[in-house]
Amino acid sequence: MKSLKQRTKEFALRIIRLSSSLPNSLEAQVLRKQILRSGTSVGAHYREGSRARSDAEFVSKLNGGLQELEETGYWLELLAESGLVKPERLDDLLNETNELTAILVTCIKNAKDRQKSEE
Repeated sequence: MKSLKQRTKEFALRIIRLSSSLPNSLEAQVLRKQILRSGTSVGAHYREGSRARSDAEFVSKLNGGLQELEETGYWLELLAESGLVKPERLDDLLNETNELTAILVTCIKNAKDRQKSEE
């Protein structure tokens, strides 16, 4: 089973490959910049969180990653619904977005539960 560190890195690489395959239209250029920024920062937030000095800092960093995942999902939906990318080409990436979201939500919940039990 892949670590979350590896999965988020592979997610970023998939986003990079997707963005480089987009057409050169103005619309695609705007979406390319947006999805590149949000999709590649998920792993950075996770890595920062893994070095957190406290559960509160961990939760904060992972919440940042969660926000970036939500944004990435939005850009993926726009790419599909605008016709810039065939929707079926994005199915696996959208699925991974949802799975990573569920994993980060669970990590955040567990860290918050730990915080409460330590109080």
